[in-house]
Amino acid sequence: MASATEDPVLERYFKGHKAAITSLDLSPNGKQLATASWDTFLMLWNFKPHARAYRYVGHKDVVTSVQFSPHGNLLASASRDRTVRLWIPDKRGKFSEFKAHTAPVRSVDFSADGQFLATASEDKSIKVWSMYRQRFLYSLYRHTHWVRCAKFSPDGRLIVSCSEDKTIKIWDTTNKQCVNNFSDSVGFANFVDFNPSGTCIASAGSDQTVKVWDVRVNKLLQHYQVHSGGVNCISFHPSGDYLITASSDGTLKILDLLEGRLIYTLQGHTGPVFTVSFSKGGELFASGGADTQVLLWRTNFDELHCKGLTKRNLKRLHFDSPPHLLDIYPRTPHPHEEKVETVETTETSGRTLPDKGEEACGYFLNPSLMSPECSPTTTKKKTEDMSDLPCESQRSIPLAVTDALEHIMEQLNVLTQTVSILEQRLTLTEDKLKDCLENQQKLFSAVQQKS
Repeated sequence: MASATEDPVLERYFKGHKAAITSLDLSPNGKQLATASWDTFLMLWNFKPHARAYRYVGHKDVVTSVQFSPHGNLLASASRDRTVRLWIPDKRGKFSEFKAHTAPVRSVDFSADGQFLATASEDKSIKVWSMYRQRFLYSLYRHTHWVRCAKFSPDGRLIVSCSEDKTIKIWDTTNKQCVNNFSDSVGFANFVDFNPSGTCIASAGSDQTVKVWDVRVNKLLQHYQVHSGGVNCISFHPSGDYLITASSDGTLKILDLLEGRLIYTLQGHTGPVFTVSFSKGGELFASGGADTQVLLWRTNFDELHCKGLTKRNLKRLHFDSPPHLLDIYPRTPHPHEEKVETVETTETSGRTLPDKGEEACGYFLNPSLMSPECSPTTTKKKTEDMSDLPCESQRSIPLAVTDALEHIMEQLNVLTQTVSILEQRLTLTEDKLKDCLENQQKLFSAVQQKS
């Protein structure tokens, strides 16, 4: 283990994208790196010597966000083509496609247990999806401008989002309500995330600032002005003691949150740096930007063997978890499978996908919920078994009622989409009417002048 006095070093770099890197994520086992780019491709890099990189083709516009599932069996991506895709991170790169957003999608984020995916979009909404059932669950609407990022808290009970409406909102995933709101009069946050313990959030500001709030007492704890350009991305070290930032000024900076000061400035990129992320153990971090290069760094200053920390955080996923930040709100049980009234909006496409009679979740759902140690044969068998078994909530609700609820929700979803289309048409009509009135006014003025 490196001593605490050693500095971060650039270990290697990857070049293969043809345009700016927008997002990246290191796999949970620390052996792979996924990158997204303006060139519309995803790339999967293997750290083994002489190993091939895989390029995933499918998105029709800029890929804005990418993330591994907690077990590393799935890769989620978001794009300006308004879709979200789930990929199997292997040579074949099969994918499943989600369509529900009506504008470019800006971010994807898995819950810590891998059961849910949160997506943020320029349609001003955050949408939450069930990974087990491959279904859209619900939307969160309160932002008045594009939503740039949405992240789950470590225990999955909260979601934090940031928008170009200059607000950061905290949402309760149980009652689907906005429970907290942080506003900024200067700029908006490009990126936001919870610290590993879930007690604080940090934001990367377009106004060149980095801010850290305590969400338990709604208090701004720290305010850093260390960059000379907008801050595009942040990443917490797994210890929670350090924060790394990526900026349009071309630098990465590492902040010591315990001492409240800047400790490192790293210059390796030419041009703006758009994304940065620590590995799960904190021993590595990667960065990418406008120069199309992906840089892999070794942390050195505080390498963390955080198995104990991870176990401690995972305990918060159970119902009888110890007191936590949500205790400032009325405490209620949080059974994930309670949401049976879901809306089926998934459209699956890709190379060699399952037949109609074959359960799609065998490919895209359950692998993310299973241990990566399972062999392919075992995983397939378990997947089939799990798809045949009803979940806990279904056992207590008659099948006819479940079907009726799902049918109602499907009809509601159709109505929602219809309203959305009508709103768009109404906006177009208003614009045309405005143009007509302006032209009429011009003609009237011209007639008056001639007379």
